[in-house]
Amino acid sequence: MTQSIAKMIDHTLLKAEATKNQIEKICAEAKEYNFASVCVNPTWVKLSSELLAGTEVKVCTVIGFPLGASTPETKAFETKNAIENGATEVDMVINIGALKGGDIELVERDIQAVVDEAKGKALTKVIIETCLLSEEEKVQACEISVKAGADFVKTSTGFSTGGATVEDIALMRKTVGPQIGVKASGGVRSAEDAAKMIEAGATRIGASSGAAIVNGLTSDSDY
Repeated sequence: MTQSIAKMIDHTLLKAEATKNQIEKICAEAKEYNFASVCVNPTWVKLSSELLAGTEVKVCTVIGFPLGASTPETKAFETKNAIENGATEVDMVINIGALKGGDIELVERDIQAVVDEAKGKALTKVIIETCLLSEEEKVQACEISVKAGADFVKTSTGFSTGGATVEDIALMRKTVGPQIGVKASGGVRSAEDAAKMIEAGATRIGASSGAAIVNGLTSDSDY
C-alpha cells in the first residue's frame, strides 16, 4: 500500500527559507521512494530537473503562489519560464479575491492563461484554497477549472488558514467527475491521512511528509 501511495505523492518543499541543500535532499528522497514528483518554488525548478534527469520523478512548481493575486499575464509568463527550466507540472493559485467578489470572468481568464501556456507541455493543477471558500465557491472554482481544461483541481497552498479535508476532497471529486485529478494538500502527515484522502477521491497527495507517510510514520509538518 505504501508503495502505491508513493506514486501519488508530490514531495513538497515550498518554504521561503528552503536552501539548495534541502532541495537536493528532497530530490534524493524522491528518487529513493519513486514519488510522483517534487514540488518546489520556481527558483529551484532548473536544479531539480537536472537532479532528476533520467528518472520517472516529475518536476512540479507553483504559479502565483501563495496568494494567487498576480495577473493572468504574470501567471502565464511564470508558467512559460518554469516549463523552459524543466517543469512538467504546474500548480497555479486562482485569483481568490476575484472569485469571492463575483468576478468570474477574471477567474476564468486567470486559469485559462496558465492552461493555455502549459497545454501539451505540462500538467496544470488549479489550487482553489478551499479554506477561504464557501461550498458554493468551491463548486464554482472546480467547474471553471474543468471548463478551462485543467488536469487537476487542488485543495490548498498549505500557507493559508487550513489544508485538505476529506469533505472537501469528496465535494471536489463529485463536482469534477472522474475525468480529472484531485490533489489533497496541506496537513496530510501520515499514511492514514493519505488513505482517507484517496478513499474520498484524491488521486494525488501534496506533502512535505512523503518519507514519513511511506514509512508508516506521522510527521509534524504543516504542509
